[in-house]
Amino acid sequence: MKVIRFLLFPFTILYHFVTKLRNLFFDNGILKQTLFKIPVIVVGNLSVGGTGKTPQIEYLIRLLQNNYKTAVLSRGYGRKTKGYIHLNDQHTANDVGDEPLQYFKKFTNIDVAVDENRVEGIQYLLANNNPEVVLLDDAYQHRKVEGSFYVLLTKYNDLFVEDYLLPTGNLRESSSGAKRADVILITKCPESLLENEQSSIKQKLSKFNKPVFFTSISYAKNIKGFYQFDIENLKEYSVLLITGIANPNPLIQYLKEHQIQIQHLKYKDHHNFTDIEIVDILNRFKEETATKKLILTTEKDYVRLSPYIKELSYLPIETKFLQNQHTDFDRLIYKHLKEFSI
Repeated sequence: MKVIRFLLFPFTILYHFVTKLRNLFFDNGILKQTLFKIPVIVVGNLSVGGTGKTPQIEYLIRLLQNNYKTAVLSRGYGRKTKGYIHLNDQHTANDVGDEPLQYFKKFTNIDVAVDENRVEGIQYLLANNNPEVVLLDDAYQHRKVEGSFYVLLTKYNDLFVEDYLLPTGNLRESSSGAKRADVILITKCPESLLENEQSSIKQKLSKFNKPVFFTSISYAKNIKGFYQFDIENLKEYSVLLITGIANPNPLIQYLKEHQIQIQHLKYKDHHNFTDIEIVDILNRFKEETATKKLILTTEKDYVRLSPYIKELSYLPIETKFLQNQHTDFDRLIYKHLKEFSI
């Protein structure tokens, strides 16, 4: 696979030219950007694949929702609809996408909307809901909106400075795009990451002169959904694990560390489960002869699968900053909001 990707290097050169020219046009005003009268915090990455955008958006919601009227706007990846939709109780993942539906179900005092045209989406929110801050989900390359603050995510074991542009690597644009960031978050770090290794990573990113913070994924101690009990109790169960996320390996490792035996059915990221696949999952579960058994999934997959599978549980996750680094990160966010003006 790596050999094939490097054979595609000529296309990488072409891709680099196109993305560089596009960014140059935006940077010099040839292509129009829209700046809004309220803060727009953009969360995104330079690479394809999962870098932890969903838990980071949720972290910002928790940080802001009690002090600012907060809205989240996403394009609604994987939905079967088009245009602007303001989420309500009747919507499904097919209508709005799994991540926006997860935000809506989890947080009751925010507005959540989807629109592939982010400029129009924010305009609709301003006209109808009057938010004080908008969180723009997965929009680092959506340059038609001029964000007021950019949070750039990169995975601990797959830093953007060590990657190549598509199709040779996984970068959507060159690493120089990090210059637009206000902060860089290193995501999915080991919780035991030593300070000397943090310093080494900061050195690799030093040319961008941005604040760098380190975060990990924190799994909940209790499963939720059909069954609700302590993770340790899962040892007594035969677990059918269903995942439709970019990288399920950290979850699998976490379950193994707790000595939980699983049978894993893996699907692609944002997978839209068919009727046949739902029947197959239920049949596999039915064939399991253990007295205690359950179907476990991720929180993101739960919003897609729960309408079809009654006996379904999930394991929530959160972003956790290492060594109390959240204090400085939170301070930067609040400083920006208080000083924002156009």
